[in-house]
Amino acid sequence: MRIVCAMSGGVDSSIAAALMVEQGHEVIGMTMTLYDASKSIRRGRGGSCCSPAEVDLAKRVCDQLGIRHYTVDEVERFRDAVIDNFVREYAAGRTPNPCARCNEHVKFGPLIDRATALGAERLVTGHYARVVDGDLHRGLDPSKDQSYFLFAMGRANLERVDFPLGAWTKDQVRARAHELGMPNAAAPDSQEICFVPGGDHGEIVEQRAKALGLDTGLLAPGEIRDEGGRVLGEHRGIHRVTVGQRRGLGVAGARPVYVLRVIPQERAVVVGEIDGLYQSEFRLRDLCRMADVPRSGDLRADVQIRHRAAPIPATIALDGESASVCFDEPVRAVAPGQAAVFYEGDRLLGGGWII
Repeated sequence: MRIVCAMSGGVDSSIAAALMVEQGHEVIGMTMTLYDASKSIRRGRGGSCCSPAEVDLAKRVCDQLGIRHYTVDEVERFRDAVIDNFVREYAAGRTPNPCARCNEHVKFGPLIDRATALGAERLVTGHYARVVDGDLHRGLDPSKDQSYFLFAMGRANLERVDFPLGAWTKDQVRARAHELGMPNAAAPDSQEICFVPGGDHGEIVEQRAKALGLDTGLLAPGEIRDEGGRVLGEHRGIHRVTVGQRRGLGVAGARPVYVLRVIPQERAVVVGEIDGLYQSEFRLRDLCRMADVPRSGDLRADVQIRHRAAPIPATIALDGESASVCFDEPVRAVAPGQAAVFYEGDRLLGGGWII
């Protein structure tokens, strides 16, 4: 079988490709260039995925495996669907999730189309997730499970995709890479957003906001207030804070305070004690269904509101492309702009964007 393997240059996608070769498939490696990398961020693994150094690593792995490798330009699509969304969300006082957006708009549909054009039957990636009886499930290694970021990839796309590392641990992947002498066997995982070198997203938001014609005045410093409206200090811009944040606020007091909410039209950040972070209900928009989830009515499921957050039992009131979520117990720091993903055990049912 001819297969296209999405290769970022990291060890996970490299081993996914190697496993497909070992199984006797005709494998083609495909690496997407997603952003215009300046010289200052051409640092390779330990920096960000899809940088020029990472593309070179992917090519070297393909040479080692004896398979073809193609580089495809997705800079424009990635900019429009991911970077610009990232900027608009922060400018609106929300906290975006660019990895989930990338999986929704860039990494699956377009790659499957390219794979089809090459006569390939399947797309393989190095994600830690599983397809079981046609449904998306968590990866077996809880420390590496990436299913949360895949909730919006599209059910139709799932029918053409395989995740060979779904039952592997990271230690097993690295051990196999060392056995095979992979050039990236010991490379550290990328920890930062690929288009935000150094982890400071504020400058990226400010620069791109101007290009998009957004009201950059909304990104100027503004008031930090308590819940009673008393001014406690000044923040550096609403795009530099997120709900639940404690550090870096510059507000002194007898007890720690946290960001409770952002009021973008007033350039204001409201802070308070930790108890104010807990809530039981919120709404979602742009629902994505990855299983047989009805369009209306109540659904019982475990809901996860961050990548590393524990899933909490909840009742989801479905209404077409929107929903209301009511947790059985209050949860901490529900951040508008983030994804809320529904699970039944390890099976992913769907999810949406917190508003």
